[in-house]
Amino acid sequence: MSYYAGFGFVDIHPAALNDALANPSVQRFIVTGHGPLSVLGSPKVGRILLAHGAGAGHCSVFMRQFAATLAAQGMQVLAIDFPYMQQINEQGKRRPPPPIKQTVANFASWYSLLTSLSDQPLWVGGKSMGGRVATLFASEMLANEVHGPGVIVAGYPFHPSRKPDKTRLEHFPAIRCPVQILQGERDPFGNVDEVSGYNLPNNINVAWLADGDHDFKPRRVSGLNQQVLIDEAAILAASFVRAHQARYV
Repeated sequence: MSYYAGFGFVDIHPAALNDALANPSVQRFIVTGHGPLSVLGSPKVGRILLAHGAGAGHCSVFMRQFAATLAAQGMQVLAIDFPYMQQINEQGKRRPPPPIKQTVANFASWYSLLTSLSDQPLWVGGKSMGGRVATLFASEMLANEVHGPGVIVAGYPFHPSRKPDKTRLEHFPAIRCPVQILQGERDPFGNVDEVSGYNLPNNINVAWLADGDHDFKPRRVSGLNQQVLIDEAAILAASFVRAHQARYV
């Protein structure tokens, strides 16, 4: 049995997605010409195309909990695996992500497919690398969407680990839509002291998760736990979407 078959993924043609999404239950598809897609929840608050981080796909524990809490808050989550991650999962061999532009192009093809399935705006977002991909997509493809969808990022990689001088902020000024970044205070890819020194555009908001690292894991001495922080991040994200959706109705 393949990796995705074990999770209950079934083959589907893109033309059949519209009818399939009318069912609010968790659904898992292998979309012809695109790849793995999990759908959770109904779009009571909004919809979001959600991408995974560099090292684990959207079926990881973190991604599943984050998506489930978003769905419980009224978001319809459309979570994807990039082609390289699909190969990792099917072949059981780790490999690095391709050049970021290639991944952004794949994300754009998903957005083009899924945004057409509803009149409701489709937000974009992701975990770590997936969040970076979403911000790059927003800077290139949503540059004029001031009154439309926005971006949600769980743990933005502001810089490579232990290389705080190599920031990944060049494209931020080109993003016109609202951005919510959920960041652990101890994130090695951008902690609270480092990020507070950045001159971020006004449409980019950073919400801090107490004592969390890049995966929102706090130290035991904090009295918190990772599950609580993941849920907190998702609730903050849904509230951010709700506020901005209401503003433009």
